[in-house]
Amino acid sequence: MNTLHEKIALVTGGNSGIGYATAKELIAQGAKTIITGRRKDAVEKAAQEMGAIPFVADQANLQDTDLLFEAIKNQFGKIDILFINAGITGSLMPIENMSVENFDSVMNINFRGAYFTLSKFIPLLNDGASVVVLSSIVASTYKPNSSVYQASKAALNSIAKTAAAELAPRKIRVNLVSPGPHKTEIMSKSGLDETTLKSIQERLIGAIPLKKMGDAGDVAKLVAYLCGDSANFITGAEIIVDGGMTL
Repeated sequence: MNTLHEKIALVTGGNSGIGYATAKELIAQGAKTIITGRRKDAVEKAAQEMGAIPFVADQANLQDTDLLFEAIKNQFGKIDILFINAGITGSLMPIENMSVENFDSVMNINFRGAYFTLSKFIPLLNDGASVVVLSSIVASTYKPNSSVYQASKAALNSIAKTAAAELAPRKIRVNLVSPGPHKTEIMSKSGLDETTLKSIQERLIGAIPLKKMGDAGDVAKLVAYLCGDSANFITGAEIIVDGGMTL
């Protein structure tokens, strides 16, 4: 299946989770794919496993984004697919106890970094290109102890829809994919112990009508679909992938 043959794709945070699964799917559909990540060993290992092109870059570091832009511009000239995926949950705590460090860490990756990745790469997008932004159903939920993560995704949703309006004259489509609970590494990076994580997972499954966690591969196929010609009349959309959790 080569529906994305000869397309050039960039996936931020492509060394694990949904980013990894999506980069793998894009490659399977024929796209030449660059993946980024903060850890050199992890990015290079993932790239070797799937046949991607690795680039060490921290989405929170705008200098890294500049270097990434120059490298891709010099090697490829233009790109056809931009999947802004990198993100973190940060530490979970109530608003009254929120640290400036945690606030800045989450916002710098999830919002500021994502915003300026989009901003920087717009001139490098081919007319008719596809941008997909990984958001989350938390953008429209207001659960205790998750204020900063939720706010970062809500801000991202607003920017993506504005970008869809701004880039429509160039036939560049910008869409959002908002997963619910999925089996990825993001929760394990939140600093919670194994027992607490298991308890959270069981509670989440109980709240999902389909009674299961999502699979990163399913999100990957959706992102790939949005990047192909079959979705050429879809822009400014947010697609929820949550097993019915927000019904």
